[in-house]
Amino acid sequence: MQRIVLLENIRSLHNVGAIFRTADSAGWDKIYLCGYTGCPPDRRIEKVSLGAENSVEWEHFDDIKDCIVALKKQGFVIMALEQTPTSEDLFQPTTNTEKVALIVGNEVEGVTPETLAMIDRAYEIPMFGCKSSLNVSVAAGIAFYHWRKKI
Repeated sequence: MQRIVLLENIRSLHNVGAIFRTADSAGWDKIYLCGYTGCPPDRRIEKVSLGAENSVEWEHFDDIKDCIVALKKQGFVIMALEQTPTSEDLFQPTTNTEKVALIVGNEVEGVTPETLAMIDRAYEIPMFGCKSSLNVSVAAGIAFYHWRKKI
């Protein structure tokens, strides 16, 4: 079973570090840092990741589209964690595959429309309060552990 995450244009290096740390703790295999997402080595990432950037394999792609095309050729199901009109409830996933690639997007804009046009499925975390979104690293953590249990 392979689980990877693609970070699309994450501007906060603290969020990048938190995602590294959580991906490591949840047993995810690799992180693709796409677009202008910051890359190690960087003390702001390391401050939060606590060394997880050394234990989780990572790679940078200037263009997320190239990354998605490469992963599809390898048989990955490409999913996005994003609120869209067709998003499915994260806690009721219908995808069961050996190779999962989960995209999380920019803190403000989310996953770009161009990227959403390339995915197989979109999932969202149900919101019950006044706010309609979570911090990207928190949302990623919820998804990492939930998909770990489901797949």
